Amino acid sequence: MAFPKVLSADQAAALIPDNAVVTVSSSSGLGCPDAMLAAIGRRFDAAGHPRNLTTLHPIAAGDMWGIKGIDHIAKPGLLARILGGSYPSGPSSAEPPAIWKMITGNEIPAYNIPSGILFDMHREAAAKRPGVLTKIGMDTFVDPAREGCAMNQRAAEAPIVRKVEFDGQDWLYFKTIVPDVAIIRATTADERGNLSYEHEGGYLGPLDQALAVRNNGGIVIAQVKRLAESGTLKPQNVLVPGVLVDAIVVAPDQMQTTQTSYEPAISGEIFRPLSSFEIPEFGVSKVIARRVAQELRYGDAVNIGFGISANVPRILIEEGRHGEVTWVIEQGAVGGVPLLDFQFGCASNAEAIMPSPYQFTYFQGAGFDASLLSFLQIDREGSVNVSKLGVRPHVTAGAGGFVDITARARRIIFSGFFTAAAGLAVENGALVIAREGKVRKLVEAVEHVSFSGRRAVAQGQDITYVTERCVLKLTDKGIVVTEIAPGADLQRDILAQAEFPLGVADDLRVMDAALFQPEAIGLDLRGGQA
Repeated sequence: MAFPKVLSADQAAALIPDNAVVTVSSSSGLGCPDAMLAAIGRRFDAAGHPRNLTTLHPIAAGDMWGIKGIDHIAKPGLLARILGGSYPSGPSSAEPPAIWKMITGNEIPAYNIPSGILFDMHREAAAKRPGVLTKIGMDTFVDPAREGCAMNQRAAEAPIVRKVEFDGQDWLYFKTIVPDVAIIRATTADERGNLSYEHEGGYLGPLDQALAVRNNGGIVIAQVKRLAESGTLKPQNVLVPGVLVDAIVVAPDQMQTTQTSYEPAISGEIFRPLSSFEIPEFGVSKVIARRVAQELRYGDAVNIGFGISANVPRILIEEGRHGEVTWVIEQGAVGGVPLLDFQFGCASNAEAIMPSPYQFTYFQGAGFDASLLSFLQIDREGSVNVSKLGVRPHVTAGAGGFVDITARARRIIFSGFFTAAAGLAVENGALVIAREGKVRKLVEAVEHVSFSGRRAVAQGQDITYVTERCVLKLTDKGIVVTEIAPGADLQRDILAQAEFPLGVADDLRVMDAALFQPEAIGLDLRGGQA
């Protein structure tokens, strides 16, 4: 192969042939090669090419907050099929992204494949193996017995996963999809195409994606912030070697992540003082986050997701317990403080950053101790939906790494509000429910099975659900209320607000009164509460 060429984004877009399978490295705004995706959209508008692309997105490309990502190419005739671990998401009041309109309009086949499995598929393509054999996703929407990852009717008519028997057991089988083009991103490329990531908040999966393309004779395009002279990058800092890269596109204004041009603590170049992290204001959400924190143990490695649980690291900071657990997130950060809102998926002060495919191997094999995650719905079997809200689909990003993380996790603490849009407050050390929510979240059957309760029971997983008015446990006899908030009425506020019967523990306890006071709660992860 020749050494890579430095091209404009428009010149690089011209390299992409019609009917290509294109894999894109991104996680919403983090690591998004937005300039390249915009150039592909411009080329199609001007010349009608490339046409009929299939795109692979282990994690979403772009967001609804200024980095368009996949929406640059979400055009009829340009995009023919999409397979994504997640998709751009945002508030229900916002205009849905163009990609969601194509999906809900059944314009193209669209699939939601767990992020870890999509990375596994790249690894199999690189090694020229037939596909991925896995139990991740069994009895969830991933399973062909349910939706088989299909997001619309056109996808359901063209299945990508099937159940097979191997060595006396049932497995899910995803046939390898070989990518023709990889569009990846880094901070710096030298003249020989070696890529380093010193300003990035995560590596994500560019090495695996580049290997899958290079080993199958395709084209690897790297968008970078800057160009360096050959030989000036330290070899330990190079993640993707130049032998895998065909074209370099310099985009000096690329964003580090959503609404963040560059923050050195995200890329580990400096450490922020702990005092610089905002502590959540006292209120109902903080009560829930505090109760979740009480489930942690000194020395745990803990995965954390979006929602209320994302505030738990700040509870530990407030309680003087930062560093007593190690946070691990799917974008690759290990340790430090996971960030919130537009910077979600990044961490400040990380101890290490792993490539996402290897972080997912860690999650799929349950090497970590616990996971803190949110829920949209819970059903009588303890199954959870986080990935589909039919009336407002773009409000959720899809499953992302949720299925990979929960499939075998030893302990999971789900958190959220018992009903949606209730009028809640904390007054005089007790929960006040001024107005009941209009939508029940404990339902007879969830709309989408993102997590299988019955599989969790069969595997002996330890599952807890923390809400503002009670704590529940999943048992082989169903979901049982184990704790109740001060001020809540068991019958009126809990049992009557679920669509299915809840069990009640013989030793039903009142939640720790300290949770409902504004002062620190005296959290002690070594031996319970102080």
